[in-house]
Amino acid sequence: MSEKKQLRTIDAPFVALGPSGVAIRDRLRHLTPGDDKVLRLISEHLGRLASLDLKARCADGLDHSSQTWAARKQGLTAESSSRWAGSITKATHDQWALSRRCQLAHIQGLEAGVRTLMHRLSLPLGEKGTRRAPGGYRSKGEWFHKSRRLAILEHRLDVARAERKAGVVHVVRGGRRLLGNRHNLGTAQLTEAGWRERWEASRWFLAADGESGKRFGNETIRVAPDGEVSIKLPTPLAHLANARHGRYVLTSKVAFQHRGEEWHDRIEANRAVAYRIHCDTARGRWYLTASWTRPVVRTLPLEAARAAGLIGVDTNADHFAAYRLDAHGNPVGDPQRFFYDLSGTADHRDAQVRHAISQLLHWATRCGVSAIGIENLDFTAEKTREKHGRKKRFRQLVSGIPTGKLKTRLVSMAADQDLAIVAVDPAYTSMWGDQHWRKPLTSNKRKMSRHDAAGIAIGRRALGHPIRRRAAPPRIHRSDGYGHRTVQAGPDARGREETRPLVTERAHDARRRTGTQRTRETRTPKTVRDVRSEQKRAQDPLLLTE
Repeated sequence: MSEKKQLRTIDAPFVALGPSGVAIRDRLRHLTPGDDKVLRLISEHLGRLASLDLKARCADGLDHSSQTWAARKQGLTAESSSRWAGSITKATHDQWALSRRCQLAHIQGLEAGVRTLMHRLSLPLGEKGTRRAPGGYRSKGEWFHKSRRLAILEHRLDVARAERKAGVVHVVRGGRRLLGNRHNLGTAQLTEAGWRERWEASRWFLAADGESGKRFGNETIRVAPDGEVSIKLPTPLAHLANARHGRYVLTSKVAFQHRGEEWHDRIEANRAVAYRIHCDTARGRWYLTASWTRPVVRTLPLEAARAAGLIGVDTNADHFAAYRLDAHGNPVGDPQRFFYDLSGTADHRDAQVRHAISQLLHWATRCGVSAIGIENLDFTAEKTREKHGRKKRFRQLVSGIPTGKLKTRLVSMAADQDLAIVAVDPAYTSMWGDQHWRKPLTSNKRKMSRHDAAGIAIGRRALGHPIRRRAAPPRIHRSDGYGHRTVQAGPDARGREETRPLVTERAHDARRRTGTQRTRETRTPKTVRDVRSEQKRAQDPLLLTE
């Protein structure tokens, strides 16, 4: 008899926290050639200072302290201003911290690959794997190549560990992908001049942190309530000022369409607002982004989110499969699918995800639910080539699911619609949903897919119900009384191996054995009690004996 499969522990569902920050953007329209020239000079000058500061921060490594930070800021102040220097050093520190986190994730990925390779190399050739662990390699040639790859990964792991211990990080201002495009201009569909322009623009710096209590929440880049934008020029560029106190006022005015009222109320109260100005070289446009922090949005308690039912969403590589469930876990209506295309540029992918989420939220609002159930996905360990080997299409499929962007976008956009996001453990949702819900809900007018059934499983888990369609009844209702009968018929009982006849047939046979015959009008009709007594006597020969 095969051993029963051991299931892993399933984490309890929880309500995801709301967003803690806001960012809005608008285009700087109708800029004059003079405005464009000044913005380029400021961005280039501050970008050069940011590159020098990042180099100094990486050289400090783990020896960084508040004293070294203050020394770097003091050195930058002479060539810009104290506020510009503070923004540059803070951005540099955040970039170095991000590189450290990415370095740790890289080490963890290498360790997972080394463990998988060592496990597969230790197995006999051709041994089949399981759902939890891959099997052995198919041939001696594949085993040989994987043994060489193991040595390469072990060397990379040793180097990465040594660099992390020494505090060494590798950072490319402008992006490593854009740097690699310089050697593949044809593939990137860029000319050398176009690449150079994009590379320089990506290394510019024109961002200022907000300050509470200052006029309109920012002294360096100030945006007035009427949309007027003025910039405090760095000291070497102070001669370009066209306003008092060394400021340059742009001819363009901004008008934030999204969250404009919230931004206006904030600057009227002189609360901190950070601004960033950047250039899109592909379109030849300048944009201004405003951002600020706010207290974490209070989410609904889990029980309140479940009160009106919810929508279970299964995330896939090209669509969301959603199903509405009532408070008792019953599917309502038909499944809904919201498609998106994740091919093309990053802006196109982001727009596709936002459009699909908008459709999902609008449908949830029409349904009247208060929450959306979604899987707490993390495919970090599922995308390694060492685990899945030849399954390249599967690894590409898993990598294409927008888990990171989906979490960020869905939580922030759902908070605006007063919808809670209930995150659930993704274990066995597709398998159990397909097993218990796909076939019962399939009909001539409804086509159920495995993803639709998974949406029901996710929703039921978010509601706190088991995924199975029906739970076991109480013990007293499962059989006779408190359990199955233990008294059996004796070996001499007649008909003990036969099927018990119906009650009407047994009553008719009993009357025939006793010689009674039915009369039409001369016989007095029996009472209900007499009929039951006769039926009971008719069953006596087949009653269970002790």
